[in-house]
Amino acid sequence: MNLNELAANVQQQQRSTPDLITDALREAILCGIFQEGQSLRQDEIATQFGVSRIPVREALRQLEAEGLVTLHLNRGAMVTVLTAAQAQEICEIRSALEVTAIQLAIPKIREIDIEKATEILTASNQTNDAGLLAKLNWEFHATLYTAAERPRLLAMIKTLHINCDRYVRVQMTQMDYQEHSQKQHYQILAACQKRDAKLAVSLLKQHIDTAGEQLATYLQNCQ
Repeated sequence: MNLNELAANVQQQQRSTPDLITDALREAILCGIFQEGQSLRQDEIATQFGVSRIPVREALRQLEAEGLVTLHLNRGAMVTVLTAAQAQEICEIRSALEVTAIQLAIPKIREIDIEKATEILTASNQTNDAGLLAKLNWEFHATLYTAAERPRLLAMIKTLHINCDRYVRVQMTQMDYQEHSQKQHYQILAACQKRDAKLAVSLLKQHIDTAGEQLATYLQNCQ
């Protein structure tokens, strides 16, 4: 996938809305078409997608809210650079919010939720595509948390996942990371199936903390 293909997908939908542009630019950042620190010129993006600068401007504002883009008054937009310290903080916040989500979800979780989460893990076992693995990773967590019936909480958690997604995709290419992460996913799922909130919280916290430490180490070595 490249920017031309993303632009073509938007144009084929025959509607140039900020949401479509946002989705396309987000994917371009997450899959590395746009690198961290890279300038994003509104006029060039508008031309690429065959739209005016207005939906591009709105899309960049949305991506700024998600932490993927930084807007500067005189320098325009650039892809946000995530530091090791910021990654560690994001994972600390994730841990607090996701522990709350799982605690609220377990009393309400249904067998159909367990089945869906199991199917997602099975799909994860059948691919090595980093982008797909990252999406399935979010879908797994979201499936468990949705039972909490806290849409604002879920939206906040999703934003934090998006902040780290492009780096998690790099981690996903490391087989030892993926195998360890998948093992933890199955353990969390088993605890949820048993409605063991205490165990699920402990496993989830360990899962997020481990991922945060590895991500911070990776970013520290890159900087």
